Amino acid sequence: MSDVRPPEFEPSSGLLAQLDLLRIEHAGPVTHVRLSRPAKRNALSDALIGQLHTAFVNLPETTRAVVVTGEGEHFCAGLDLAELMERDVGEGVLHSRMWHAAFDQIQFGRVPVIVVLHGAVVGGGLELASACHVRVAEASAYFGLPEGQRGLFVGGGGSARIPRLMGVARMTDLMLTGRVYDRDEGVQAGLAQYAVADGEGFAKAMALARRIAGNAPMSNFAVMHALPRIADQSQEQGLFTEALMAAVAESTPDAKERLRAFLEGRASKVVKS
Repeated sequence: MSDVRPPEFEPSSGLLAQLDLLRIEHAGPVTHVRLSRPAKRNALSDALIGQLHTAFVNLPETTRAVVVTGEGEHFCAGLDLAELMERDVGEGVLHSRMWHAAFDQIQFGRVPVIVVLHGAVVGGGLELASACHVRVAEASAYFGLPEGQRGLFVGGGGSARIPRLMGVARMTDLMLTGRVYDRDEGVQAGLAQYAVADGEGFAKAMALARRIAGNAPMSNFAVMHALPRIADQSQEQGLFTEALMAAVAESTPDAKERLRAFLEGRASKVVKS
């Protein structure tokens, strides 16, 4: 992935600057969170999971969207197997719940998250990607779930999130057979929404992040929090939840001003790009 940074980026300060396994910087309303363990293919150690959780809990108030990338040749090769140790059942449950807490903070946090995928997007790396809201895949990206071959089972929320993207049958195939999808197969299966050339993922993600950051914050919050829950509800319950969320979103001062701007011809109409 291209490592070129726009000149307007500023490094983090305070707590976020102390997270040594991440590089965090800001450009106006967009915060860039970069996994920084390239020698380990950005494998997810317990320390890195903890720092991701801390970062997303403590995003600046000015942040309206986040872009996540991985430093080096790979986005994330999954669980750091060097840390794998014998745990009893209780310890194993707590370890998995630690991952859940971190990834829940990404999916159900304060702002939308766009992730750039390149090289390995494997195991826990795919679980992390599935917790984000928009996925941009470069040509080098490949997807796999090798837990079956390692004697493991997904433990970072993958069994709940990944089937919602690609379906249970496809995920079953990946886990049972060790099959690996290339970028185009991953996009076709629903693992990413955008396909770009190598080195172009960050620019695409930043363009999407800036556009998303310009939305009404409550509208973004509704899409992040209400939409996945409505999808899990019965139609009757979902429609009631939708009515409540729609009423909340349209009642904000921001929404009222945006509607006035449209009615007065100060806002652009929807056109085919």
